Amino acid sequence: MPIQLANFKTDPQTFLSQLYDIAVDAAQPMKAVPRYMPKPPKDGRVFVIGAGKASAQMAQAFETHWTHHKTHPLSGIVITRYGYAAPCDYVEILEAAHPVPDEAGIAATEKLFTFLKDAKLTDKDLVVCLISGGGSALLVKPIAGMTLADKAAINTSLLRSGAPIQKMNIVRKAMSQVKGGGLARACTPARLHSLLISDVAGDDVESIASAPTIVSQMAHQAVLKVINDYKIDVPKVFMDHLQAADNMAIDLADPPQQDVHVIASAKMSLKAAALAAQKVGLDVKTISDALEGDSRDCAQLHMELIKTRNFKTPYLLLSGGETTVTVRGNGRGGNNGQFAIEFLNLMADDDKIYGLAADTDGIDGSEDNAGAFFTPALKQKAQEKGLDIEAYIQNNDSYGFFEQVYGLLVTGPTQTNVNDFRAILVIDR
Repeated sequence: MPIQLANFKTDPQTFLSQLYDIAVDAAQPMKAVPRYMPKPPKDGRVFVIGAGKASAQMAQAFETHWTHHKTHPLSGIVITRYGYAAPCDYVEILEAAHPVPDEAGIAATEKLFTFLKDAKLTDKDLVVCLISGGGSALLVKPIAGMTLADKAAINTSLLRSGAPIQKMNIVRKAMSQVKGGGLARACTPARLHSLLISDVAGDDVESIASAPTIVSQMAHQAVLKVINDYKIDVPKVFMDHLQAADNMAIDLADPPQQDVHVIASAKMSLKAAALAAQKVGLDVKTISDALEGDSRDCAQLHMELIKTRNFKTPYLLLSGGETTVTVRGNGRGGNNGQFAIEFLNLMADDDKIYGLAADTDGIDGSEDNAGAFFTPALKQKAQEKGLDIEAYIQNNDSYGFFEQVYGLLVTGPTQTNVNDFRAILVIDR
């Protein structure tokens, strides 16, 4: 049932929250998966595998819309984040840690590979692979000699470095036996049908979840450049691996032929939100569905557009993609909270600007909020409480700031993930 939007002039915060809901709803697996259902093989079997924060819901949707249960029964394994499981009848759902991998991730990945090996796949079989953002941390099979502690330390350093997701995934692929096509090779010689929910700017299929089903030849110089450019701390075993003559060899067969489909993305979600806003008379400006860069820089970019462009008010700015944060303090919060507090700090006291920055998976970083609102009322409340916005910014403590002014957006897991959603409503300035 369509959402009845609140009046954006009298209740802008509810209006923005509803636009977020519309964007998330457009990326729901139960809507996206049915559009890309494969035909069953003539004589072979059908298996379902996958990983990611939305992968369990994707498996549930696939089971629901698979009309060939009698002739082609399903079985498989999907790995998702703790608390993100969905009930499935035929596909086993395993849970592990995200964003830093744990032992459960190693065990789940090993069980998935054992499942594929025991299936004794043939070229008549079909393997459906369901991948969404978060799959990179959930598929855990480090290169020989690397421990889970080594991998976790590198991931932590990556998350704190400010590197965009594409750069992070260059390093992640190099230290894994499953990323960069390792999972695809394990499916040989079956036909592979991959459905991807994109959380990557530009929907680059070689970056989504570090591309477990997309084979890529990674130059070690490129990996070393990311490590050096972003000052990533890596253990000696990994550096030795990168500098070895034949260090990317993986004992798996060549990858199978496959179909790859991006079934949900930021572009689709922003379009749904834009259409809803236009229906209530707002002029909508979509900056980009693939915006990247430091959260502070991106907040300044949005404010600069508002200051310099002579848009007729009221209007709505939308953007997607994924901003990053170079962590310098010891506070709590994610990249969306950082964007929100940076933008709030740029707002003049008399600006009638209302905004929301949130992650479409419902979790901004590692806290329990999806993101945060930034409004004149929240800025006034911060002033009344004597909160030093700049101090919170420097400490990377957007969560602590917005928690005190009641500006957090808390949704819980949304069952999908197409990365950041930013909406800024300009009533007047």
